[in-house]
Amino acid sequence: MAKIYFIGGSPCSGKSTIAEILSERYGLQYFKVDDHLEEYTIRGEADNLPICKKQIEWNAEQIWMRDPVLQCKDEIIFYEEIFDYIWEDLNKVNQKRAVVTEGAAYFPHIMKKLHVPEEQYAAITPTKDFQISHYKEREWVPYILEGCSDKEKAFQNWMGRDSLFADTVCKECMELNYLSIINDGGNSIDEMVQIVSAHFGLKV
Repeated sequence: MAKIYFIGGSPCSGKSTIAEILSERYGLQYFKVDDHLEEYTIRGEADNLPICKKQIEWNAEQIWMRDPVLQCKDEIIFYEEIFDYIWEDLNKVNQKRAVVTEGAAYFPHIMKKLHVPEEQYAAITPTKDFQISHYKEREWVPYILEGCSDKEKAFQNWMGRDSLFADTVCKECMELNYLSIINDGGNSIDEMVQIVSAHFGLKV
């Protein structure tokens, strides 16, 4: 099997952009977890996985008007529930050519259980201000919150969930000796790519 380079972290941190550039620059296959989340959630519901069922059955009000702590807990469990599906697809892709893959599903504790070497994993998380400013630029955000009785409160809860998620990733990276990169917007994308590619030992 070829090498797999994992980029984990939380949403809105630049993971996708960095992975796409690494893929093009170094001739790596690119596997983006987010492209398959709907499929994995449906499979999880069919397999009676609790959080997958909740995501299918609950409406926007039930999901986004909850306490951010509960949302974060569910989000972590969700990625644990669907990880076998991710791993199955990733191994189908990973045959002869090295792969770069990214997604919030790649939690440090999951990487450690898989014995992923330190030099093949990096986590990227945004500061809260950077996260909020970039989410507000995304046109699809209002559609996600459609049906919430208080969209501003729902958005705050969402941002609170992702901030807690990022904090958890950073804490786990520190405990497990994985690289944690915090994106506050101070570095350009090219600078971020250089940091990650150097960590992975990638060369043209």
